[in-house]
Amino acid sequence: RGGERGPRGGPAGSPPLKPAGPRATRLDLANWLVAPENPLTARVAVNRIWQQLFGTGLVRTAADFGTQGELPSHPELLDWLAHEYRSTGWDTKTLVKRIVMSAAFRRDSKHDAKDPDNRLLARGPRIRLDAEQLRDNALYASGLMNHTVGGRGVNPYQPPNIWEPVGYGDSNTRYYLQDHGAALYRRSLYTFIKRTAPHPFLSNFDAPNREQVCAVRDRTNTPLQALQLMNDVQHFEAARAMAERALAEGGRTDVDRVEWLWRTVQSRTPDAEELKLVIASLAKQRDIFKKDAAAAKKVVHSGESTPKGAVPDDEVAAWTMIANLLLNLDETINRN
Repeated sequence: RGGERGPRGGPAGSPPLKPAGPRATRLDLANWLVAPENPLTARVAVNRIWQQLFGTGLVRTAADFGTQGELPSHPELLDWLAHEYRSTGWDTKTLVKRIVMSAAFRRDSKHDAKDPDNRLLARGPRIRLDAEQLRDNALYASGLMNHTVGGRGVNPYQPPNIWEPVGYGDSNTRYYLQDHGAALYRRSLYTFIKRTAPHPFLSNFDAPNREQVCAVRDRTNTPLQALQLMNDVQHFEAARAMAERALAEGGRTDVDRVEWLWRTVQSRTPDAEELKLVIASLAKQRDIFKKDAAAAKKVVHSGESTPKGAVPDDEVAAWTMIANLLLNLDETINRN
């Protein structure tokens, strides 16, 4: 206001905006964003996907590709991936497959003191799963996940009195009304987000509250996260369902079932020492729950899903604790 009016068009140094009519429209802007002569969109998109898979983008400042941003660690790789992404018709699935099957992604994730941030891509990524992935991983392994695609947002388990203190009297989200049945087990993508009171499981694991754009998530490590993974009803119920799967599908012996759990959760079999420790823990849990039927019943009936009832409660409870143990291992909650 009060200054010279600037011309319509894109930023200087970028391909010119070519409106189809006398004035540029949003469709013209969309066409400009994905035009073959405009490399920025593909580079930004590829960098975000790389960041999601490796923890850090090829351009570390994912929210800033301008003069204040950081230069890419591997500019030729970024350019090539951006070209391939656009050439395949912006096929994200193909891009992700290309990256995860690369030698860089599949390397050992052992820490290297000479390159702590892995900017040389000398090792595979080792980062904690995002909040949504942690919950979905447990639901999928347990067999509880509802795979329905699309539809309205859902309200899964949540502690009481989170919405109410910040809800307006005439708001349709003043009170939290938890869903029931299959809606409880939908992917975290469909969790309804109230910006003034986001879902505590997601917030606890650094998911943004959506009040503003978030290009890079923080990754914190707090005792509350461990308590939530061990005791939250959604996670503990998943452990019970996974225990029932192990008893039904894992084989006839304890060793077979432990190995089945390990393969399901970590895609490998346990070594001799791990197997010995878990079998010993299973024996202790069996002893505990045989002496405390009420505690066993409480474990088995955690959450709203109906137990299968094919095995006595004390046996299911003991295996639930083993499944819960495996779901809480560092190797489970971190991408190695």
